[in-house]
Amino acid sequence: MNVPEWLRLDGETATVGITDHAQAELTDIVFVELPKIGAALAAGQPAAVVESVKAASDIYAPIGGAVLEVNAALEADPGLVNRDPFGAGWLFRMRVEAGEQIETLKEAAQYRELISGSGKYEV
Repeated sequence: MNVPEWLRLDGETATVGITDHAQAELTDIVFVELPKIGAALAAGQPAAVVESVKAASDIYAPIGGAVLEVNAALEADPGLVNRDPFGAGWLFRMRVEAGEQIETLKEAAQYRELISGSGKYEV
């Protein structure tokens, strides 16, 4: 399953999570495996795993960089991803590597158009 990620930049730090649409398609999330703090990730590399009652899905790093922090609250309550995917349900934070092509990522409006234009986005 391809699970779309979101990324929010704050200076040189990027917060990463899965989209609201993705969590809805997966349904009830029961487990999240997060990357190790300090791990160096390349764009497109598997970074985390989200398990739901439907399936286990890899979460890929949308950009390259080192993992700075993980959302430890997800260990006790993985359902945060379902209830608040753009807020309390974030997955990890990473330092953005120099030269990353942030501008090639889709804006929120582009993503909404993508999933609404086809009727369904395959996750």
